[in-house]
This record gives sequence, C-alpha cells and structure tokens, in this order.
Amino acid sequence: MILSMTGFGKSDLEFAQKKISIEIRALNSKQLDIILKLPSILKDKESDFRNEISKELIRGKIDVYVNYDGMEEDRGVVINKSIFKDYYNQLTSICEDLAIPVSNDILNSILRLPDTLKMVKPIVSDDEWAIIQNGIIKAVQDVKQFRIQEGASLKEDIMKRLTIIETLCLALEPFEKARIEKISNRINTNLDELVGREKIDKNRFEQELLYFIEKLDINEEKVRLNNHCKYFRETVENEDFAGRKLGFITQELGREINTIGSKANDSTIQQMVVQMKDELEKIKEQINNIL
Repeated sequence: MILSMTGFGKSDLEFAQKKISIEIRALNSKQLDIILKLPSILKDKESDFRNEISKELIRGKIDVYVNYDGMEEDRGVVINKSIFKDYYNQLTSICEDLAIPVSNDILNSILRLPDTLKMVKPIVSDDEWAIIQNGIIKAVQDVKQFRIQEGASLKEDIMKRLTIIETLCLALEPFEKARIEKISNRINTNLDELVGREKIDKNRFEQELLYFIEKLDINEEKVRLNNHCKYFRETVENEDFAGRKLGFITQELGREINTIGSKANDSTIQQMVVQMKDELEKIKEQINNIL
C-alpha cells in the first residue's frame, strides 16, 4: 500500500474543567523527526508522547502541538512553614540580642528570603494521562487515515506516468528500425560519393557497419527499462513503506532512459526520450512524498 508522508490529525479533550487540544502534522523527511510543543505540566511526559507517536508514524517530520487550557488556575503559591519559622526565630533572636524592636515588617522581609515561597505545579493524574493518551492515539489514527487517502492519490498519479513511460518505450520500435536503415543508407551514400565503392573492402565494411549499428542498438536498454517498470509495479502493489525502494528503482529507470537517449541518433527518438524523462521526474517528485 502506498502511504503519503504528509498528514494531519487532531483530538479535542475536555475533563475536570480543563480543555486539551492535540494537533499532529506530518511532512516529508528522510527519517522520523518528532518535534513536540508541550505545556509545562506535560514536559515530564515527553518520552511517553514520543513512544506513542513513533509506534505508528515510522517516518516523516512530525510536529506535535498540545494546548492545555485551565492550568493557570491550578497553579498556587505555598509558604514553606518550616523555613519561614526558622527565618523568624533567627531574626527575632538577633533583634533581642541587639535590643532592636521586632516590627511587623519582619514578616514581609521573611517572605522575600530564598525558599520561603514556592510555586505548586499541578500534577497530571493517572486517570487524566489515560484520557490524554487516548487523545494522542486518536490524533495519530487521523494522521494515518490522511496518509492512506493521500497515498491513493499519489499512487494513481505515479502509475499513470509509469504507463506513459512504458507506452513510449513500446512506441520506439518502428522509429528504431527506420533509424538503422537510414543510418546504413547514409553511410553507403557517403562512401560512394567520397571514396567509391570499388575501393572498399566489402567484408571489412560490413563488419564495421555491423559493429557501429550494434553500438546504436537500444534493445537491451528497452528490455531492462520494461523490467524495471514491472518491478516498480510489483513493489507498489505488494510492499508497505516502499518509498525508499521506489526511489532506487527510479534511479535505474533514469539510467536506462539516459542510455537510450545517448544512443538514439534520431530526432524523433530523442523527443520521446525527453517525454520519458519528464514523466520520470514527476514520478520522483511524488515519491519524495511516499512513506
């Protein structure tokens, strides 16, 4: 099955007067690259987020945005009573030793001393995390479904272009035969005009002509090109996560098409080679989007 690397998934959750929105956006990448933007309360859950996502989304640049509303109300400031009392006892003792009256301002002074006040950070309970975890799974499944739908469109376009290459390869044959005859006639005519046939060793000439024509023969390239196309189709139909493999096959397709072009020695064949190259480049662009 062909899967696209692009995808989008979203999950909206609400519990205990809190609202959570999880968005996952997937783009092209050579490997799995997960970028998380989490609220502070979920920072310690980063590895759990990564594990849940990497189990299903094996490749791509994955941007994860989590918006957690309602957390500011849960934050609070707590006075550390033991430290406060210790500061107070020490300060009052110093005031007594120095015969300094103890004023109410001492309380404000103690509150500004280190560690007297601390910010209480809300904690995600196990039940809350279970809900969030289900939200992650739902968003990931949305991404996977998006990838399947997008992959079907990519497959249709790629296979259409592959068919064009196969059709053009088949259409080369009549031009190929005519080209050989044209080249042979041109060589014979030039020899008659420039040298004279009576001065030519007929056997040697025929050997050289055959050798030259064999160098221009593109039958092997056509056979390999068709075999690569067949292998491409089999890979598309039978393998999962075939993006990299299809990329390698397109390199082989390009090699055979280029060789046909270098041997063409015919304007019509060259034009058909250019069309094949154009379709192959479009296939390569689409394969960059395939998982």
